[in-house]
Amino acid sequence: MSAELVRRRETSDLILPVTAVLETGNHVAQIANGHARRLCAERFSATLRMVVERKAPWTLNHVEWDEQHLRELISGAGTGLSLVDLAAQHLGCGDLCILAERNRYLLRVANTTADIWTLDHQLNCFT
Repeated sequence: MSAELVRRRETSDLILPVTAVLETGNHVAQIANGHARRLCAERFSATLRMVVERKAPWTLNHVEWDEQHLRELISGAGTGLSLVDLAAQHLGCGDLCILAERNRYLLRVANTTADIWTLDHQLNCFT
């Protein structure tokens, strides 16, 4: 486990965004080498199994794909810009879904803060 992950686990709860699971699964499926793709898929599946069994550093987050979630996306998930403006600036809908999920998590959980831990520069601009 990376030192950064260990440090964050000491001070934070790590929530696994639905979008991170979907995008990771898509990246795995696009690996050109069939053997490497299968190995990555097995590791990815094992990681998700660890999350379900509560053995991973991340915890599941309940997300509703409903009218409110879509409204949050369209309005830009608290960024001050609309989905259209963000797309024009190369911020994808996956990143926007992560922001929306974080916002809805904060509405459900009182007296907490939630940061997004990412190496993605574009997404980091809005966290």
